[in-house]
Amino acid sequence: MKTLYLDCGMGAAGDMLTAALLELLPNGDEFLSELNGLNIPGVAFLREPSVKCGIHGTHIAVKVNGEEETERAHDHSHEHGHEHSNSHEHECKHEHSHDSAHTHHHNGMHEIEHIIENLPISAKVKCHVLAVYSLIAEAESYVHGVPVTDVHFHEVGTMDAIADITAVCMLMDRLSPKEVIVSPVHVGSGYVQCAHGILPVPAPATAYILRDVPIYGGRIKSELCTPTGAALLKHFATKFGDMPVMKTEAIGYGMGKKDFPIANCIRALLGETEECSDTIVQLCCNLDDMTAEAIGFAEEQLFAAGALEVYTIPAQMKKSRPGILLSVLCQEKEKAKIIRLIFQHTTTLGIRENMSRRYILSRDVKNIKTELGEVRVKMSSGYGVVREKFEYEDIARIAREQGISLADVTKLIRKE
Repeated sequence: MKTLYLDCGMGAAGDMLTAALLELLPNGDEFLSELNGLNIPGVAFLREPSVKCGIHGTHIAVKVNGEEETERAHDHSHEHGHEHSNSHEHECKHEHSHDSAHTHHHNGMHEIEHIIENLPISAKVKCHVLAVYSLIAEAESYVHGVPVTDVHFHEVGTMDAIADITAVCMLMDRLSPKEVIVSPVHVGSGYVQCAHGILPVPAPATAYILRDVPIYGGRIKSELCTPTGAALLKHFATKFGDMPVMKTEAIGYGMGKKDFPIANCIRALLGETEECSDTIVQLCCNLDDMTAEAIGFAEEQLFAAGALEVYTIPAQMKKSRPGILLSVLCQEKEKAKIIRLIFQHTTTLGIRENMSRRYILSRDVKNIKTELGEVRVKMSSGYGVVREKFEYEDIARIAREQGISLADVTKLIRKE
């Protein structure tokens, strides 16, 4: 399975992700020309060689009206109606002086959506760009305590973020990995000077976006992960964790501008994983005083909350009472929510937890056209096994329409 692993041991920013993914392409310069051909208002992409701690990589400079933002930032937004002083910081530690005659432009989500909708990119990529930008707008809305419609972004920061997000979304579409695994994200530590004052690292918007994502601080006193970087990781990651066993085909290094004792870069590794595994949580409890209907309702609620599997096994309880063993499988990030629901919807007084290593086949779905209509085929492979199975709902629909059995539908499709 084609897999992309992103090593975010030094955080993440839009320009660093762009540079790392660009290095994975065999024709990076052609793609850069394509980016500049988008004609994002006032934006120019420049590819620059960069060396960090002896490692050669790429730095992408995004210039807006000839100016490059010196810090990738998070605080380039504010609530509608915010007053400005003459000296205003667009981003952390990036001062931008204004005289009294200077007019400062801002964009709301409506203006941003208009810009994105008019870019010459595919509808699929536009959907990704809008989804990522929505994560940032939602975070800024939460931080400033205003509706998303009232969040306005400073002009330079807006175009810079649109450029970064569009570039990464186009690169992800071009690379088309089946799975994107991201390491735990190093967010940095300390404090950072922003437009609204001195804020803790990670900045509030970044911290909000990275909810339910494994993050950590460290000794480096700097902001390492920005809202743009955080939103891109949150949107594209299929899971967060350690690097899988994979045959690497290409490696890219996306360099930041700052210098630290540790190489300031994102490393992207693209390759193939043949055997898939992950770690899941098994939550169990014994029940002997619930009706079948109540147990069924609890199962429905657990599945709706993201449980991977819910099943029951008959069990003999104390005093020979008949009961059941309820088992729920879920991802680690869903554990707390699932535990609350088990207590809420069952009569148990305690829950047991087990961590399990799960070996899984790679899965995909394709649509095939038949004389009886379109049918989805579920495919799985790995560990020397290849399987295909027709989607039950599609087969059942055709059987009802034609007045024949499920077996007959399957035979007719296989004959084509």
